[in-house]
Amino acid sequence: MAKGSYTYNPAEIREPGRDRMRFELGDVMVDGGQDTAALTDEEIQAAIDAHPQSWKRAKLMLLESLCRRFAYEVDTKTGPLWLYLQERAKLWREDYDRLKKEVSAESCRIPPSGENGASGKPPYFYAGMQQNERAGSG
Repeated sequence: MAKGSYTYNPAEIREPGRDRMRFELGDVMVDGGQDTAALTDEEIQAAIDAHPQSWKRAKLMLLESLCRRFAYEVDTKTGPLWLYLQERAKLWREDYDRLKKEVSAESCRIPPSGENGASGKPPYFYAGMQQNERAGSG
């Protein structure tokens, strides 16, 4: 099984890419590799590549993976140390639910003619389409 890489450069978060996605997900502690980071660079890049036209869908894909992966973790106490692992999973779940609603709402939007490669035909619905010109006025 090949090991993944774990990198993060805060100077690169201005541009869409792995570093920005790590920043937005809060998965920036990469110094400990798989012990401290939740996602590999390769997983992040695969999600970005799977949805090149939609940053939000790539992020949603990663959040779903995180929710599934960490759903089983429980809070743990070792001596005086408490690890609240469920809080981390809960936060990612809330982010997932919020983003899923947002992405679903956006997918229902009908683009105006000519936007995003639309056919250029006039819109199916238009202002005044139910007015009957032959019925006369009044």
